[in-house]
Amino acid sequence: MSKVEQNKLKKRTALLDNAFELFTSKGLNNTSISDIVSRAGVAKGTFYLYFKDKYDIHNRLIARKTANILLQATGALHEHEDIISVEDKIIFLTDYVISLLEKDKTLLTFISKNLSWGIFKNVLINSKEETDVDFRHIFLELFRNSDITYRNPEVLVFIIIELISSTAYSSILYNEPIPIDELKPYLDTSIRQIMKGQEI
Repeated sequence: MSKVEQNKLKKRTALLDNAFELFTSKGLNNTSISDIVSRAGVAKGTFYLYFKDKYDIHNRLIARKTANILLQATGALHEHEDIISVEDKIIFLTDYVISLLEKDKTLLTFISKNLSWGIFKNVLINSKEETDVDFRHIFLELFRNSDITYRNPEVLVFIIIELISSTAYSSILYNEPIPIDELKPYLDTSIRQIMKGQEI
């Protein structure tokens, strides 16, 4: 990477990092582009080299943070060759993601309030902007390499993501309806039942 490219990457990273701090402390509505560039120490014109507006950087942040979580989870899964079935792999990934979010409640609040299937799908398809990992390929390979065929793996992933994001948020932050450690077995059972219901 050339010095010019390194400098560009440094500025983009500074904008993303400082925008995240502002969005999580002040909120999206109370954060302006001027706030972001001032905190990042770059010119306002530099912001528009990388992002259209504050909503664009906001969505890119969600994608970036989600990609990082998925990268950690899939990396951990690769260390467990003893986990064979796709069902067990999905349970491992969801449990791992929940554990990461449990440790970082600020990140949980940011992602859970803003994560939509559209953004998640964008991470799966276009994650190379944030990482060198093709997450969509990883998820589809889990299903392709399974002895069991499922009706629509993409829809299945959507349902599981929605289930996890909505229940984990309330359980981790508010212990509602029960603390997350008590809720996890229910989630695991629900995921297994959902997957079994989609077997062909």
